[in-house]
Formats: sequence, structure tokens, C-alpha cells
Amino acid sequence: MTTSSQDRNLPVIEEFRANGGKVGGRGEGGHLLLLGTTGAKSGAKRITPITYLPEDETLYVFASKAGADVHPDWYHNLVANPDVTVEVGTETYDATATPLARTERDRIYAAQSKLAPGFKTYQDGTERIIPVVALTRK
Repeated sequence: MTTSSQDRNLPVIEEFRANGGKVGGRGEGGHLLLLGTTGAKSGAKRITPITYLPEDETLYVFASKAGADVHPDWYHNLVANPDVTVEVGTETYDATATPLARTERDRIYAAQSKLAPGFKTYQDGTERIIPVVALTRK
């Protein structure tokens, strides 16, 4: 039996919500949000914990999938349905998800890679350009 990413993410989601947006383990002390998307094919609601970079009023997320050669499911979902929800700390709000054009993507990805060098490793390990998505509050 395989475990879906939704099943694997459930303990992180529960910990995030129980602790006002804070988690331990690998996510401890970092910027973590819960991204709510609508399935591109199924129409089902999905929640995914994702690292983000805040800049001014915008939060940026990275479709790295740990450097895999394919985009994560949540990225396909928000491209098909850009109306998303964002949970950060104890706040939940509606947002619009917009993949960045290459120049802006490169700037934001470089900033994230400087803060978290693993992101440079992810990009170096794949042929695809890892998308960066702006989450803008509605």
C-alpha cells in the first residue's frame, strides 16, 4: 500500500495548527505555511505544508519537490486553479497564486537559496527550472 503525500503531510498539518503555525523537526524555526489548493483533475481540496519567503506583502513558494525532475502536484493544481488559501501562523486568508516570469523568478530563487542553500542543490540537481509562485492576498 502506498502512502499519499496528503497522508504523509497530515502530522505536520496537525502540529502546525495545534501550535499557532510552529512545527519542530526539519521545519523548526523556518518559514512554513499551509497552502490550500483545488485538485486540477479531481476538484478535491488539498493542503500542503510549504517553505516560503516573505517579501513586502507577498509570500513566495518554491515548486522544488526536493529537486525532482517533475513539478509537485500542488503546483499543477494552482496553475489550473490559482485561487488558493494560505495559513501562516494563526491566520488564514484567500490569495491568488501567480507563477513568476523568469527574471523575477531568478531573483527570488537566488534570495531563497542564500537563506537555505538546499534550494541551490535542488536546482542544480534537475534539468527543469524550479518555479517560484507569488501568493498575493485578496
